[in-house]
Amino acid sequence: MINMPTIFSVLKQVSMNHQEVESHQVVVTDPAGKPNGLLTDLLRDLINNALLFVSLKEITSAKELIEHLRSHTPLPIDVLSEYEKILTETCSGLNFAPQKEQIEIVVRR
Repeated sequence: MINMPTIFSVLKQVSMNHQEVESHQVVVTDPAGKPNGLLTDLLRDLINNALLFVSLKEITSAKELIEHLRSHTPLPIDVLSEYEKILTETCSGLNFAPQKEQIEIVVRR
């Protein structure tokens, strides 16, 4: 069985111009390329809010990131729970759209 990457592992491994990805650079899509607005908004919120407090280079797992945010930020538990869900979502592929300067993270839902 192949161990599929999660959105956390994609964020940790993929960079844009040798920098961690910024929120406007990622879009969550289905396998046909149709954007998932809800998941994209949640992921962008996580990148904008959570990654202000920590660098992914210092974190080894989604669980560690959530624990760090829980102990070092005022983010509510329900928000952290949603962040954990998006971070552990299985990624079935990536599509690079250089003309848009975007990375499409493909998930099956």
